Amino acid sequence: MHTLEVGRLRALLELARCGTMAAAAEALFLTPSAISQQIAQLEDEAGVKLTERIGRRVRLTAAGNALVRHAERVMAVLDEARSELAELRHEIAGELRVAAFESIASVVLPDTIKELRRAFPHLEVALEELEPIDGVAALRSWRTDIALIDDLSIVAGDNRGKIEVVPLAEDVLYVAVATDHPLSKKPSLSVADLRHETWAVESMWSTFGAFVTDLCHRAGYEPRINAKCRGPDMIEAMVASGCSVSVVPGLRVLRSPAGVAWIKLAPEVRRKIYVAYRRGERKHPTIKVFVEEIVRTTSRLLVD
Repeated sequence: MHTLEVGRLRALLELARCGTMAAAAEALFLTPSAISQQIAQLEDEAGVKLTERIGRRVRLTAAGNALVRHAERVMAVLDEARSELAELRHEIAGELRVAAFESIASVVLPDTIKELRRAFPHLEVALEELEPIDGVAALRSWRTDIALIDDLSIVAGDNRGKIEVVPLAEDVLYVAVATDHPLSKKPSLSVADLRHETWAVESMWSTFGAFVTDLCHRAGYEPRINAKCRGPDMIEAMVASGCSVSVVPGLRVLRSPAGVAWIKLAPEVRRKIYVAYRRGERKHPTIKVFVEEIVRTTSRLLVD
């Protein structure tokens, strides 16, 4: 057997996770033909067929599944090696890639990054806004070093075996209605109380948007959605205008726009927020200082 190239092993891991060349290519910022070529080269190196096509999808052979298991261990060992070398350099420097979703990122990351820049001037934090479920995927494919995620993304099916999580905050959900809405003076509202309203929700590709819609289903009705939005700003604009209601993260209360009343949701619904990183990098000094600082910043800014 020839030497197995790490980049090609990473392509195989992503293909195993995604199931199609196109999805794996998108995750790794490559073209489908580049992924196909890497898998072909890896098969040549391994001397055995690793994949087989089933319609548009690609299924791993027994050899492919075996190599994936070994590749996961190889990547974990490389993470540990990078962490140990970084410890020996005694320097917090270089680029740290962080993926985070808007409602938590906008509250805690500016102060976190500001403090890290002050303390470690050679450290560059590169932030990318990603849905929690996409942040988990980015961690697993080595496209980010840190991800802020929630328990909705964990429930959505991620295998956390290779990911370490540190609790960051608990977010209490609220009902958002216009300040002149007949329900705006209520001390609390249930999802059932909103069955006759029109809703603004995050697009269905959003884990949180799907979760809110599921809350309505569990209350026994299909919500009448008149706005599928890409982010909270548009949801809050629709609410403030009186056109829609919504259930939104309590974190948004900290940056409440005019015209929106925030009503406690009853019974209370919470989501847990975590800072996550690959388990092999738990001792990496840059990871450690980031986690310590964001936990400190969050505890200072967010009071339950």
